[in-house]
Amino acid sequence: MTPDTPERTAGGLAGKLAGKAKAAAGDLLGQEDLAREGRLQDAQVDAEREAAEDDATAGRREQEADTEARKARLEAERRELEADRAQRARDEAAERDREVAQEQATAQQRQETVAAGRAEQAQEAAAETAEQQAERERLEAARETARLERQAAAAEARADRIDPEEH
Repeated sequence: MTPDTPERTAGGLAGKLAGKAKAAAGDLLGQEDLAREGRLQDAQVDAEREAAEDDATAGRREQEADTEARKARLEAERRELEADRAQRARDEAAERDREVAQEQATAQQRQETVAAGRAEQAQEAAAETAEQQAERERLEAARETARLERQAAAAEARADRIDPEEH
C-alpha cells in the first residue's frame, strides 16, 4: 500500500482490531507507515463510533423534542378545550340566569296585575258600599223628612184645633 492510494478500512470491532494489529505490526517491523496507518484506522473506527453515538443521541434528542412538541400541542389543545368548556358553562349559566330573571319578572308582573285587580275590586267594592250607604242615608233622610213633615202637619192640625182662628 502506498500513501497515494487510500485503503478502505473496515469499521466496527473488526476495523478496530485490524487497526491495532497494523499499528503493532508496524511498530514491531519498524514500518512507520504501517504503524501510522493502523493508528489512523483505529482513530477512524473510534471517530465513526463517536459519530454513530452522536447520531443516535441526536436522533433521541430529536425524538424527545418531537415528543415534547406533541405534548405541548396536546396540552395547548387541552387548555383550549377546557377554555371552550368553561366558556360554554359560563354561557349556559348566563342563559339560565337570564331565563330565571325573565321568569321572576313575569311572576312579578302577574303579581302586580293580580294586586292591581284586587285593588280595583276593593275600590269598586268601597265605591259600591259608599253608594249603598249614601242611598241608605238618602232614604233615611227622606223618611226623616216625611216623619218631620207628618209631625209638622200633626202639630199644625193640633194648633188648628187649639186655635182655629189663627189660620
